[in-house]
Amino acid sequence: MIELELSRIIIDEEKKEQVVVLKEKNGSRLMPIVIGMSEASAIKMKLNGFKPPRPLTHDLISAILNNLGANLEKVVIDNLIEGTFHAKLYLSNNGDLAKIVDARPSDSIALAVRTQSPIFVEDKVLEKLAQSS
Repeated sequence: MIELELSRIIIDEEKKEQVVVLKEKNGSRLMPIVIGMSEASAIKMKLNGFKPPRPLTHDLISAILNNLGANLEKVVIDNLIEGTFHAKLYLSNNGDLAKIVDARPSDSIALAVRTQSPIFVEDKVLEKLAQSS
């Protein structure tokens, strides 16, 4: 697995697309993922320090995990199928791996930003991405 970090969010008004660009933490490879407007906004708001008057969905999920004593240990983008990325949330409770939950990468990244959790990608996903480029 390769650790990634959020590089930037690109909002293309003409194409009506939002792209989150992840960068290899100890390398130079980039991984662009097209995401929805609400997820792009959720990520940007958190990065910009905006505090909504009421919790947004990803804030709510983070609060639920916290109140249950669970932690988001990591996000793993684990597959690329027909142009669609797939991710997993690795949740722990008191340091023990409790559950692995299927999730969209956009929601996973928005949650990871809120919990300061690392984001990883499986090697095979970067290989598939390189082949499809």
